[in-house]
Amino acid sequence: MLLAGPRRGTGERPANVTGRTRLTPLHVAHTRRAGIVTPMGTTPGRVLARVTAVPVLALSAWLIVAFPLLLVGTFTPLAGVLLGVPAVLAAVLFVPRLLPDIEDAPWWPVVAVLVVSVAFAVVQLAYHSEQLVIRRDPASYAQFTIWIAQHGSLPIPQHEELIAGDDPALSYDSLAYYEVGDVIWPQFLAGTPLLLSIGYWIAGVEGMVLVPPILGALGILSFAGLAARLIGARWAPLAALVLAISLPQQWVSRSTYSEPAAQILLIGALLLAVDALAWRVPARGRPGAPHALAFAAGLAFGLGLVVRIDALRDILPVVGFLGLLLVARRGQAVPMLVGLLLGLGYGFTAGYGLSRPYLDYLSDSLHPLLALGAGVVALTAAATAILWRHGIPRTDRPAWLPTAVAAVSVLIMAGFALRPLIRVEYGHGDAATGYYIGQVQQIEGLPIDPDRTYEEMSLYWVGWYVGLGAVAMATAGVALLLNRILRRRAGAWVLPLMVLSWSVVTTLLRPAITPDHPWAARRLVVLVIPAFVLFAVWFAAWAVRRLRGASPAGGTTSWYTAPVAALGVFALLVPTTITAAGVMGYRTDVGSIQAARDLCEDIPDDGSVIVVDGGTMSNFGQLIRGMCGVPTAHLEQPTPAEVERVTAEVRERERVPVLAGGEAEQVVPYLPPGVPATQPFNVNTEQDMSTLMRPPDGAWRFVGNVWLAVLP
Repeated sequence: MLLAGPRRGTGERPANVTGRTRLTPLHVAHTRRAGIVTPMGTTPGRVLARVTAVPVLALSAWLIVAFPLLLVGTFTPLAGVLLGVPAVLAAVLFVPRLLPDIEDAPWWPVVAVLVVSVAFAVVQLAYHSEQLVIRRDPASYAQFTIWIAQHGSLPIPQHEELIAGDDPALSYDSLAYYEVGDVIWPQFLAGTPLLLSIGYWIAGVEGMVLVPPILGALGILSFAGLAARLIGARWAPLAALVLAISLPQQWVSRSTYSEPAAQILLIGALLLAVDALAWRVPARGRPGAPHALAFAAGLAFGLGLVVRIDALRDILPVVGFLGLLLVARRGQAVPMLVGLLLGLGYGFTAGYGLSRPYLDYLSDSLHPLLALGAGVVALTAAATAILWRHGIPRTDRPAWLPTAVAAVSVLIMAGFALRPLIRVEYGHGDAATGYYIGQVQQIEGLPIDPDRTYEEMSLYWVGWYVGLGAVAMATAGVALLLNRILRRRAGAWVLPLMVLSWSVVTTLLRPAITPDHPWAARRLVVLVIPAFVLFAVWFAAWAVRRLRGASPAGGTTSWYTAPVAALGVFALLVPTTITAAGVMGYRTDVGSIQAARDLCEDIPDDGSVIVVDGGTMSNFGQLIRGMCGVPTAHLEQPTPAEVERVTAEVRERERVPVLAGGEAEQVVPYLPPGVPATQPFNVNTEQDMSTLMRPPDGAWRFVGNVWLAVLP
């Protein structure tokens, strides 16, 4: 049985040449050869296995050390060097030695995967964004990063004593930054800022904005490693290339989004789990490489929650899989569970300790997710207890069951394809989103229907970005894999298929995001598009192997094998490339870094900034507070009398009052004669466009202005 442990009393033992307990491999679709594994020497399979595991190991090690430092308020460059760097070095130097080699791997796939990853990084570095003005998430993460990289702690003090005390006319919150008592909390989780801070420490803001392309490239590398393990080394370059070309992968890797880091952790966790389960280790076996790798896999799954709160949904299948491992008496079950609990402990501490206002804001969707998680845990515990004595039921009986389940998977995808014809989804949950969608509909020439969420189009979003051919191939691939798994012939795929299929179905069912593109493509980046690419490439590999004689080792080759393979490659690469052209040729928010410096230079070191319009406070409040390092507040109902009263309170504290607004007309009416208003922040550049019924194919204009007046 694929998940069952060795039979009691059989005394099963492996051929042991390295001191490891290695029994019959789980892999069937891509079997690792049993026998002698030479502990010394460099082989292509060893290099590919190790280099593709480095990203998840490095990120996990850094987060394990960096998050507690932030929690206690000592997240500094010195602490990072003394504690974080050794942890990362230890993880990437020692853990990869435990990995089994990837079989049947020549050198060319290793080189090709590295070339794709490096080329991806180079392109995204050339197109990197400078989003510092908070309009959507990237600048929110950027300002979060700048604050903790400079101060090493949270929350953010309001410094109201340096403005006007507890004057009720003033507020201190801004977009993505919540005023709670006398402090300010950033909106999102700390995982991504903890990673971006490395770039800030090395080269300031310019270094920070160069980190996302590196993370995106590491995500490509991790995905290539997973594909090599599950499909075969020769197919890994194609899988990596398709993902690298896809518009969403390129787009999120140019700005300070959280998705690249989450992708590395979750895909890397799957990669480590596949390697850990390559050994059939009994529950009471001696601890060794499989246990260490299982712990690392569980830890990476859990640490995904430090980066994104919706990682909690993505890892729910891991809980059920752990139940299967326990019932099967597999030795990897307990260490994987311990690692998962430790990572989740970090994640819940990050959420409820440092981002509680954000979780309160998400309560309408978070509480049902927590309830679902509790239900999955309870159900898994009950099922494990029930099956403990009898083992895992046979899934290949009755004989028709595997085929029926495979057919159901195809019907589910057909349902998503037909969904727009059956139902139109409504209900954003807030008026501001509806207002914006109405504007985009007007621009795109669509019927004005502001409350429409476009969630019924979610499968077609995937088709935009990887092609309908890839969607069809992936659907067929999932059906075939389900059939093989239920017939107990593809054990290595059990956990990846559980996690990826769950993420695809739940995300497509309810993307829960403002539906304009490329913004909505964020929901597809972490696991959905990688899942479609992985399943589609597996199907292509399966088809080619069938044509060659139904054997991975090859056999008789039909004349039409090469054309069919070429057709599959064409279906994967060409539509993906065509759509990706929509983000080639522009960079977003260029000039914002220098404009922010100019803005800060115009504010005296002993200045206290009073923002006189809400839009400027929302977009620039944390930028001024964090990057310029001066107290900042918003006068909610400015009148000449109110401005005069508040600025007088600032002077009483021996500070220089500074007025700020988005337009000169918003600042000039409050100035005494002879005091000029200047425009230090003046950016007119490109930003991402918004589309609803077609993929994005260009850029819109972004105009950012801040006017200042330093009062005597």
